[in-house]
Amino acid sequence: MPEVVPSSPAVSARMSRQASRDTAPEVAVRKILHAAGLRYRVNVPVPGMSRRTIDIVFGPAKIAVFLDGCFWHGCPEHATRPKSNAEWWRAKLDKNIARDRETTEHLEAQGWTVLRFWEHENPEEISRTVARTRRKSSPPHRSRRNGT
Repeated sequence: MPEVVPSSPAVSARMSRQASRDTAPEVAVRKILHAAGLRYRVNVPVPGMSRRTIDIVFGPAKIAVFLDGCFWHGCPEHATRPKSNAEWWRAKLDKNIARDRETTEHLEAQGWTVLRFWEHENPEEISRTVARTRRKSSPPHRSRRNGT
């Protein structure tokens, strides 16, 4: 990858302020899931991969949910490529996309269900998909009445 050299101090400052966790789409989805009675962990390290985290995790069910930003993760509908310092940005964003693919493949090889959504997707629809996936992964509830 080319040397990391932001095109200007203003760009560098803007990049450093970019939220990497607890983004508005993440918080919106988490609130809906919590209101639906689903419990999860947030920003959990990817098992076996350093410096990578899962946005929302249902641990025992091994479900990993990622809410990817359109710019940083290469959304086919909304991704843009900066014209200034174009080669550096192309390499940076391509590396992000490759890292996402590698992370998904790693988790799936470990038996995880990986759900990836774009930041522009409707939080209600995302939450419905996540809840449906979570319900499918749960073993049927068994009654413990009379010691059985």
